[in-house]
Amino acid sequence: MKFSPVLKAAVISGIAALALTSCAANESGPAASDGSTEGASSSLSGNLVGAGASSQDAAQQAWIAGFQTDNADVTIDYDPSGSGAGRETFQQGASAFAGSDRAFKAEELTAGPFQGCAAGSGVVELPLYISPIAVIFNLDGIDSLNLDAATVAKIFSGEITTWNDPAIAEQNADAKLPDQAINPVHRSDKSGTTGNFTEYLGAAASAEWTHGSVEEWPIQGGEAAQGTSGLVDAVTNGVGTIGYADASRAGDLGTVNIKVGDEYVGYTPEAAAAIIDKSPLAEGRGANDLAIEIDRTSTEAGVYPIVLVSYLIGCEEYAEPKTAELVKSYFGYMASEAGQQVAAEASGSAPISADLRTKIDAAIAAIK
Repeated sequence: MKFSPVLKAAVISGIAALALTSCAANESGPAASDGSTEGASSSLSGNLVGAGASSQDAAQQAWIAGFQTDNADVTIDYDPSGSGAGRETFQQGASAFAGSDRAFKAEELTAGPFQGCAAGSGVVELPLYISPIAVIFNLDGIDSLNLDAATVAKIFSGEITTWNDPAIAEQNADAKLPDQAINPVHRSDKSGTTGNFTEYLGAAASAEWTHGSVEEWPIQGGEAAQGTSGLVDAVTNGVGTIGYADASRAGDLGTVNIKVGDEYVGYTPEAAAAIIDKSPLAEGRGANDLAIEIDRTSTEAGVYPIVLVSYLIGCEEYAEPKTAELVKSYFGYMASEAGQQVAAEASGSAPISADLRTKIDAAIAAIK
């Protein structure tokens, strides 16, 4: 996404001007752990602009409604333009925060600069939206399939082309698999969901998936669809289709149980949360950059490895302090127990654990 100098200047000026109406800038802070706003937070006013991951969209709409109920003079606009577009928009200073299905890479952070941040500021990256990625399919009479990583990789790389292939049949002895072509669907846009899905394939089936973790689909063939909604629509309206999407969007489509160790595990918020709690933070990052290294090859019982951790990204220090107050308060609401519950009800996401919340709250407190 490219912004002309005139457009970018207009957007930045609009954010700053609207944020300047925020009251009690030095008194307000993040929401309490129960989701209530603290002290003078309710006197905030202005417009807060964010953009990024479409996977977060349902949660964002619920978060926005909840936050604006407590802060009636604040308007939040979130454009679900995709993770890559969101990071670029934030880096160019055309949004106050970004949603992204991956953290910034180390080289992206050092390349900088981040136009909306104060000179020399680092970024805050908070894993506030955790959700399984479902492998979804449309096959008459079949609601669920068991597949291991190697089989999933072969399907999406085009090596397995029919639904009754022996590799699928051996893992689904009771399923009446048709002699029908498989039509794999992938994202056409730069997507953090694609990045997380291919990261799983590269880690758990490296011999079958040799393309690594990439946000833009790396091979020819199959059907391409724009955004989460486009991919889900393509799978829903197609014949013999299979794709991958945030689990909240699986609907009535068939879904795949993924082999972990000796068992097949279906996606659930609990299984998604379990793999995150067993995964370490990435090394070599700032204290407020909470990027997680997901253990995609775990064999522990009850974990689901195809999981999306979507981050909320802001500045440690904003060029405009009033913008910082709005971001700090909104991030605090999203991290609160009430905010996480609202997101879970709206999108099926997995609420963060108490231990992770402690780390996130400390990072939010550092925003200025």
